[in-house]
Amino acid sequence: MAAAANDSLANEKAPGTIGVGRYEEMEQDGDSSTAKSRLSGLLWHGGSAYDAWFSCASNQVAQVLLTLPYSFSQLGMLSGILFQLFYGLMGSWTAYLISILYLEYRTRKEREKADFRNHVIQWFEVLDGLLGRHWRNVGLAFNCTFLLFGSVIQLIACASNIYYINDRLDKRTWTYIFGACCATTVFIPSFHNYRIWSFLGLVMTTYTAWYLAVASLIHGQVDGVKHSGPTKMVLYFTGATNILYTFGGHAVTVEVMHAMWRPQKFKAIYLLATLYVLTLTLPSAASVYWAFGDQLLTHSNALSLLPRTPFRDAAVVLMLVHQIITFGFACTPLYFVWEKLIGLHDCRSLCRRAAARLPVVVPIWFLAIVFPFFGPINSAVGSLLVSFTVYIIPALAHMVTYRSAHARENAVEQPPRFAGRWTGTYVINTFVVVWVLVVGFGFGGWASITNFVRQIDTFGLFTKCYQCPVPAPLTMPLSAAPGGSWPFPGGLDNFTMLPPAPAPSPAHFFRHHRHHSHGL
Repeated sequence: MAAAANDSLANEKAPGTIGVGRYEEMEQDGDSSTAKSRLSGLLWHGGSAYDAWFSCASNQVAQVLLTLPYSFSQLGMLSGILFQLFYGLMGSWTAYLISILYLEYRTRKEREKADFRNHVIQWFEVLDGLLGRHWRNVGLAFNCTFLLFGSVIQLIACASNIYYINDRLDKRTWTYIFGACCATTVFIPSFHNYRIWSFLGLVMTTYTAWYLAVASLIHGQVDGVKHSGPTKMVLYFTGATNILYTFGGHAVTVEVMHAMWRPQKFKAIYLLATLYVLTLTLPSAASVYWAFGDQLLTHSNALSLLPRTPFRDAAVVLMLVHQIITFGFACTPLYFVWEKLIGLHDCRSLCRRAAARLPVVVPIWFLAIVFPFFGPINSAVGSLLVSFTVYIIPALAHMVTYRSAHARENAVEQPPRFAGRWTGTYVINTFVVVWVLVVGFGFGGWASITNFVRQIDTFGLFTKCYQCPVPAPLTMPLSAAPGGSWPFPGGLDNFTMLPPAPAPSPAHFFRHHRHHSHGL
């Protein structure tokens, strides 16, 4: 019976009919052979295995590419390389588990004649259908919180990057501007419509990665370069959790699968995407760390250390566009949850749905202004949210779903032979849960929160320009003052005028209010 259901899923029709995750308003009217329809299909309507591969690879590495050299300075060269390989493999395994659970859930629903033409299946619904509402609530809480802060990180990265081209505006102002730019993603209905954007995003990331590698090698090592990492446990586990975050981009796996015409082909796609991503992250991170060494400990964005050239400016612009695309990747599942909550998920009007999605962007905008700590926030999100969302919960859910002999016998997909079938799968899942819980969440959580609190103590909340260069004092020459040395008897030669104080940040008003609220 399970095999028959699986066959029906495998025989699902491709673009000619309403496919998996395809909204009705996306269907084309009229003759599909017209030039307009062919162009729309080429750029807009994606559902193939290639589209899924581009989506996974593009979403997996965006702004984090710029922080991996920072992680290498915390970990050291050898540990940085090993952690990338290890977490890349572990992330591919848990993405495979998520895909199997999705197929299991969907097959069971198809037996019940469920119709998904106007409904996108999400991870929390898979947990609900297979394991019950308590699993659903936990999965929903972790997944939404992770995607929320994942979107925040992309917005912070936009402000951090554009500052290296135009520093006339501070990073907080750039956050305001790019928050409005990222809000345009409300007009993209689903992952089915990211075909051209996924492709362009991966091209942009590929250019930036190889620019970092080549530019660092051409630049050579700075004078007196030191490669002292690892030096402190706090820094070591902070760097490790940033890499955990790097290969934890499969929080959108279910939505990407649901956008495919044949989702059963997804099983190896994430692994193939990870292998390509490693060809970008390893050379770039290793080259930048080789060239600049310990300087990266105070420069979480690798672009800040490279000299400004047209090639660097091109990398910045391309990364900006890709980060807006990745913002859409992280935020689209949140749009779906919000639509379902307010009852507009099956609405046929794209404009109405886009307007309804806008409130989701507001808290993301606000949090990016509160915590603009590019780099350290990645590690905090990785240890506290990614560890559970895409590693621990999928592994536990897979073990609980197939805990009975009956469930294993009727499983839609049997575990692969190279993994040791069911016994090997349970051993691997147990290892994933224990490792991520102890190393990722335990040590990583301690280290990343310690580092995150340190950033707050150093820069404060709502900081106007995180890690921006301090402007040099302005010195007034003697000739600039009429009347010689008056009114300074000793002359103006040694008189230094400090730059004007910046306007108080919003945090000033919070602190001021707190001092006058003793009676509350």
